[in-house]
Amino acid sequence: MTALLLAMLVALQPNPAGAPEDTVYFTPQVGYRTFAVREPVLRIKPGTVLISKTNFGDYYTEEGGAFPGEVGPIYIEGATAEDVLVVEVIQVRPNFELAAARLYSDFGGLASNSETRLLNEPIPERRYVWRLDRERMTATTELPDSRMSQVTIDLHPMLGRLAVAPRGEEAFSALWPGDFGGNMDAPEVREGATVYLPIFHDGAYFYFGDGHARQGHGEVAGTGLETSMDVVLRIDVIKGMTIAWPRIENDDYIMVAGSARPLIDAFRIAHVELIEWLEQEYGFGRWDAYQLVGQVVESSIANVVDPNYTVVAKFPKRFVP
Repeated sequence: MTALLLAMLVALQPNPAGAPEDTVYFTPQVGYRTFAVREPVLRIKPGTVLISKTNFGDYYTEEGGAFPGEVGPIYIEGATAEDVLVVEVIQVRPNFELAAARLYSDFGGLASNSETRLLNEPIPERRYVWRLDRERMTATTELPDSRMSQVTIDLHPMLGRLAVAPRGEEAFSALWPGDFGGNMDAPEVREGATVYLPIFHDGAYFYFGDGHARQGHGEVAGTGLETSMDVVLRIDVIKGMTIAWPRIENDDYIMVAGSARPLIDAFRIAHVELIEWLEQEYGFGRWDAYQLVGQVVESSIANVVDPNYTVVAKFPKRFVP
């Protein structure tokens, strides 16, 4: 099914004539602020195309307010801890005319925090409202202290959070990324990407949310252009295969997202897992893969603001068989 066809289906009433049998329309009614095992909001079969949206919250409005919780958990029938969850991102598009971004005094890649005192004054808290032109796919905001009084940028919509329930009885705040996925804030998670997640519980308990109309690598100021999104996801399962960390794939790259602190550990996780992927599935010798990664890999910092930092190691597909 093409992305264009699925985009057209979003605008239709549930179960329109001719819609694929494996399509499920879901309007979220509740949002959660932790990733954990809990009563599912929806149960679907592998291979389902999910047409839905992220939760809306006052954070996105002119006045501002609380950030919404994540959609989920969604229980995938037949998924086990011996399998891999596959999430194909077919569509991510803003469905609201505003996006919000904030500066915080104690949150962000360049801000002080309660653990580390600095000599400078805290960064002043400030909120920016970006006005979205969804036809032109641009965003515009005011720059009150600048010679250039406003700026317009193009949109690159993404999902900051795709997750499964963490292992055991663990529950993580929605701000956390980890081996379960979570708040990775990777701009690579956009239309055309497929995300592979390890599964720690039968049913996977899948969550998604945190739509960004655009976000720079690192999310250095603490937020992207936070807004509400229409989403189309194809959700499937690879049976009898396990992975340790989230993987991402698009037309050009295979990628691994590693999350940890300090940043070097996130970098190491992403690259070790990428080398093992090349070794296990593409026929490379380990040290040959290490050498080749050293020459052609492209690494990006997804975030340096969350409780764990995230690094994405990206291997160009043109160098694999």
